[in-house]
Amino acid sequence: MIESQHHPNLIVALSATCLLCLSGCAPKLGNAIFIHPDGSGVAHWGAVRLVVDGPDGMLNWDRMDHMGVYRGHQTNSLGASSNGGATIHAYGVKVPYQSYGMYQDQPLTSLSGNGSLVMEAIDAGLATGLINSGHIGEPGSGAYAASSPRRSDTDLISRQVIESGVDVILSGGERLLIPEGQIGRHGAPGVRKDGLDMIERGRELGYTIVYTRDELLALPSTTDRVLGVFASNHTFNDKSEERLKSEGLPVYHPDAPTLAEMTETALRVLSAKGKRFVLVVEEEGSDNLANSNNASGTLTALARADEAIGVAMDFIDGHPNTLLVTAADSDAGGMEVYPIRDEADFERPVAAKNDNGAPLDGRSGTGTLPFVAQPDQFGNRLRFAIGWASGGDTLGGVVAKAHGFGADRLPSNVDNTFIYRLMYSVLFGDLPEAGEAGNVQVK
Repeated sequence: MIESQHHPNLIVALSATCLLCLSGCAPKLGNAIFIHPDGSGVAHWGAVRLVVDGPDGMLNWDRMDHMGVYRGHQTNSLGASSNGGATIHAYGVKVPYQSYGMYQDQPLTSLSGNGSLVMEAIDAGLATGLINSGHIGEPGSGAYAASSPRRSDTDLISRQVIESGVDVILSGGERLLIPEGQIGRHGAPGVRKDGLDMIERGRELGYTIVYTRDELLALPSTTDRVLGVFASNHTFNDKSEERLKSEGLPVYHPDAPTLAEMTETALRVLSAKGKRFVLVVEEEGSDNLANSNNASGTLTALARADEAIGVAMDFIDGHPNTLLVTAADSDAGGMEVYPIRDEADFERPVAAKNDNGAPLDGRSGTGTLPFVAQPDQFGNRLRFAIGWASGGDTLGGVVAKAHGFGADRLPSNVDNTFIYRLMYSVLFGDLPEAGEAGNVQVK
């Protein structure tokens, strides 16, 4: 990687032609990818490392260049909501817990003085993409293209996302896009109260509609706009292990693409446009399944997020002007690895609770056998359980990581507003420093 790619706003050496310009050369700009493994703290990553690569192994997440401790507080809460945290990432300013693309119920101006990062990219002629393993209204991607006083107003939010002009939109949520009572491709009735069919609206706007993994992967790279609708709600079932077993449900819908497959297709389509681009990717299952205290489901979801990170890192190998940033905005469920040390307990069900009353999960839920880690460097396969601190989001031990173009600008201590600032610097250039980080801007 050449030196100037480490600093998006470094003025490179002037050529003879540039010497004729009074202003010198423009800073080098690039692409930005933000992958949001929702709800994932350091302990989540430590647990998934055990089951994917073993205690001495390396995840794709581990291989990213730079890391900083993430601070996720909002104006009225030490912990973030998914919608409030996403709004901060999308706009670069602190907002209240209740916000969804707004300052609670008031219009919001981004740190640059414009709309969200994605909407500003559209206005500047860049290519754009939004991906979510959850439904289309999930805020980790939706807050970049929609604004609502209420997160629950999915009619408004999903309509804004479809009509936003984003080039690639991939998610679940078919029932949020079709009129109440209308049966969708995935077999469930719609819930829209306004009577609109937003899938047909997407078709009118030039989107190619795909419903399955096979349809997505068959898309030519030259496809102009893509709307993927891969499930009636989420592409996963966010229930406990016990409920999934009793209802005969898989963790993820088998016909839906994985997050890595969605990311790979989006990068293929966006890069074929010959423009710079911004892509926002959220794995929602790592949050919802953790909040359901489903340990095996959470590890499955986070492993999928790591695969998507690997896809983005591979893309950067061939497109070194691309930044990858990843961060959660909360620590879902307060997951912790509980080591099983006594070999006599390796083949015994894990106790339902720890001595302090914290719930424990084995590999199939409460009262089941412990998880088995992949071999360590000595060939040992150690056992562990998962302990839970809560059934919701906590402040927890979240870190941000960055890789590729401009990644060295990630500080060791990362305010949540800096996610926006870092991506903005790669897409458009540096923003002026403005005193205290994350000052509220409301118009």
